[in-house]
Amino acid sequence: MKEALRKLFSPILNPLEQGEGQFAYQPSHRKILMVIGVLFSMLSAFAIAAAVFAQQWGGLLPGAVFLSVGVVCAVVAFLGSDRAVARLWKSK
Repeated sequence: MKEALRKLFSPILNPLEQGEGQFAYQPSHRKILMVIGVLFSMLSAFAIAAAVFAQQWGGLLPGAVFLSVGVVCAVVAFLGSDRAVARLWKSK
């Protein structure tokens, strides 16, 4: 199942997993990415729901941005390699 999801999200994961050399990975970085991914996804759900409820369609744009940030963080945290997590943190 994990390999099928990694293949589905390969456009996000492949650029982050490429490269050679050393990288500084810390397990706490993965945990923080998990939390940030979940928080941004919840924030996007609230923003989109509020925009639809208030019929303010301009509020959908921030919801879409929060959702994309949440999805990228969650995908890298749950499916990415240690190199992808370190590269997202810009750790060398």
